[in-house]
Amino acid sequence: QVQLVESGGGLVQPGGSLRLSCAASGFTLDGYAIGWFRQAPGKEREGVSCISASDRSIYYADSVKGRFTISRDNAKNTGYLQMNSLKPEDTAIYYCATARRVCGIGWSSGSRFESWGQGTQVTVSS
Repeated sequence: QVQLVESGGGLVQPGGSLRLSCAASGFTLDGYAIGWFRQAPGKEREGVSCISASDRSIYYADSVKGRFTISRDNAKNTGYLQMNSLKPEDTAIYYCATARRVCGIGWSSGSRFESWGQGTQVTVSS
């Protein structure tokens, strides 16, 4: 059974850091691009970051550039999103998803991504 499970969310103060993990089971991640998306209450889903299967292409939303870092460890079959300098506007449910090989133009819409995790809540508040 193909499954993605996110973890690492929680409550953090502004300026703090969290590292989200996306553990895959039922398939191997090394042939897939990994995307991170988020959805805040009352807002549309937003593409946060994506890394291609080859690691050659990495994308970030403008709102997180310089603060977030996406990575993957194929040996552990896990993807990561390191989030630093967190802001209250980063509060959302964060989802990981996979697409075949590349992120693709328009990756942030999420339409190419076939498998999705259940999400992990990130709350940035003092």
